[in-house]
Amino acid sequence: MGRLFAVTLEGSIYSCKHCKTHLGLSDDIISRAFHCRHGKAYLFDKVVNVTVGEKEERMMITGMHTVVDIFCVGCGSIVGWKYESAHEKIQKYKEGKFILERFKVLGPDGSMYVLGQEVQIGGSDEDDA
Repeated sequence: MGRLFAVTLEGSIYSCKHCKTHLGLSDDIISRAFHCRHGKAYLFDKVVNVTVGEKEERMMITGMHTVVDIFCVGCGSIVGWKYESAHEKIQKYKEGKFILERFKVLGPDGSMYVLGQEVQIGGSDEDDA
């Protein structure tokens, strides 16, 4: 295995809850109004220290999207997904953007997200409501 070079961020940082690898900055959040099976999810303009999985078509609340899951480079945990393409014109703003699932990352103050009542029972890794 090669040597891991991770980007270190400065500022208000979201990080992997398992290994604390930096993933994104609060300043890069586009929206906090997204949801997934574990509760809240945030749409980021950019993230660091992630690898991507295979492209797949995924039906979400807002329609069909081509996405890739994103994984922490530090520990390999899935932390969210990236929108590769949106099939509906109104959803095109998501293309190239990233979702970090709040349940899977630590907040800027080191806090973990606690599952709340807004969790969709029987829901899936799908986005905004």
